[in-house]
Amino acid sequence: MPSGHPLVKRWVWELREREEQCCGQKIVYFLEREHGIHLSVPKVYEVLRERYIIRSKWKKNRLRGPVPHATAPRQVVQMDTVMFGGLYAFTAIDIYTREADILIASALTSAYGRAFLDQAMERRFGGHVALIQTDGGSEFKDAFLAQVSAYCDRHRVARPYKKNEQAYIESFNRTVRKECLGWGHYSAADLPSCRETAEAFLMRYHYHRPHLGLGLRTPLSKGA
Repeated sequence: MPSGHPLVKRWVWELREREEQCCGQKIVYFLEREHGIHLSVPKVYEVLRERYIIRSKWKKNRLRGPVPHATAPRQVVQMDTVMFGGLYAFTAIDIYTREADILIASALTSAYGRAFLDQAMERRFGGHVALIQTDGGSEFKDAFLAQVSAYCDRHRVARPYKKNEQAYIESFNRTVRKECLGWGHYSAADLPSCRETAEAFLMRYHYHRPHLGLGLRTPLSKGA
């Protein structure tokens, strides 16, 4: 079915509204998963522009500051999300100690983004860090943005398509898939069991699993 087909356009617009103004990449994901249709990201934005005014938030001259590096704990925490069908894993990692946290949620919203921010900072990262870095997803806007400054000196949004800027959290996300929740699709009914699985994984990850980047020590042995 071509991208110009009225039904395809309607699906693109409906996904934009349903997923809270999500980006083109996520619309591509949902189109493939729910309708078996593949569109390129540029085609999706072409369809979106027929109905919406798309303001680019990724201008080359946008001031973001240098890509952050860490030489001590609590300097840089990266955050991201991973989709598991009807559930989403909010993830975070201290790029120096490799301490990490996970919240399994039933929706990709800024309210859950804020809930995860509160959880991760209070139970894992000592309540305050120098910098928190996220991507530009809708889950890291609105309610999340209203709270993030309480936990860090600076919030930085990574540049799109520059995965090296989020390399640590991307690596952790792959570990979550490989060693925790796999590549399956889960529903809301699976939320309690997935949360239990994630908590058990975090215990193993922090106290048992050696990390090559830490000289075969566990994250908490380095961060202690």
